[in-house]
Amino acid sequence: MSVVTDDAGTRAAPPAPRHRGVLRLARRWAPGAGGVLGVVAVWWLAAATVLAGTTMPTPLGVAQGFAADGLGFYVANMSVTLEEAVRGFLVGNGLALLLASLVLLVPALERLIMQVAVISYCLPLVAITPILYIVIGPPPSGEPSGTAVVLAALSVFFTTVVGAVLGFRSADPASLDVVTVFGGGRWQQLVRVRLVAALPGIIGALQIAAPAALLGAILGEYIGGVDRGVGPALVNAGQSLNAERAWGIALACAVVAGAGYALFAALARLVTPWAAGGAAPAGGAS
Repeated sequence: MSVVTDDAGTRAAPPAPRHRGVLRLARRWAPGAGGVLGVVAVWWLAAATVLAGTTMPTPLGVAQGFAADGLGFYVANMSVTLEEAVRGFLVGNGLALLLASLVLLVPALERLIMQVAVISYCLPLVAITPILYIVIGPPPSGEPSGTAVVLAALSVFFTTVVGAVLGFRSADPASLDVVTVFGGGRWQQLVRVRLVAALPGIIGALQIAAPAALLGAILGEYIGGVDRGVGPALVNAGQSLNAERAWGIALACAVVAGAGYALFAALARLVTPWAAGGAAPAGGAS
């Protein structure tokens, strides 16, 4: 066991393992917590001084508005939007991973698939939302909007296609040759080698896709004909000039989007520890 010696030459015991864990967590979360506190302080100062004559609410006013609306108001509206975002997330990312796999299995389709991905990225979502609403139609009362689901899927499609294709192509050529020597074809290369190599890129794309799906769903609700959801709640707050509620909804959406991003960040550390500088799993590309 190592011994720490101070300036006076006396010996001091090293920090206990539990204390080291606490210090490590403090170092990890302190910058983020300091940044959040700094933003809140600047917001409060601006609302109390230069923006005092506007509708800008203070953080205390937003907290009071949140308490007045109650947790049930946010749960009732956020649950519909989350369902739309999750559906779009699954559909958009599932289709993106399928097409990215086809690029490797059928290389002749690469140009077509990448052109479709670029077109989906370049589509102005605000412009096509009314078209989608006309084609899909309004949902039944209380049900998620199909328009919001499609917009959520479009919001995540491009990044996942690109991340998956680049990840598949990062596979070790030597490992691919080993699969070929043992009689494996492109499918075996995809399953045994390329998928492992692509995991960091795929999970990284899913991190970006989680907040994007929520944003797409909210955008679709503005014209999606739903009677509950974040979109209608924001519209009602704006029409009634309820700035505290509007800011409360926006902050709640930011928390949910950040939680989705953090979920896949934790999944990346669990599933692909070698991507963060650790050693690759033995035999992972065999």
